[in-house]
Amino acid sequence: MEALRIPGDTLHDMADVTIRELRNEGGDVVDRAARGERIVITRSGHPVAELRPVRPPLTAEALLERARRLPPVDAAALRKDIDEVFPEDLGETLGWS
Repeated sequence: MEALRIPGDTLHDMADVTIRELRNEGGDVVDRAARGERIVITRSGHPVAELRPVRPPLTAEALLERARRLPPVDAAALRKDIDEVFPEDLGETLGWS
């Protein structure tokens, strides 16, 4: 069985940039983000925003390729797990009934 992996676009190191640095070096900071860096903007040492590159939209082919790599689902085991978490009727638990 193939090992499950976290996609490479999920885990990245993030750099901190202060509001002052963003104001004074905004173009450079945006260039860094455009090259793929994720940047946390801080104010008084506290994170307030995140600047990251815009991801291009997925093509249909890329989406299908991701779907092909998903592990198979054991429907009976999934139902058992759900029943263990929600032993009563889920609709009733959520107030839908």
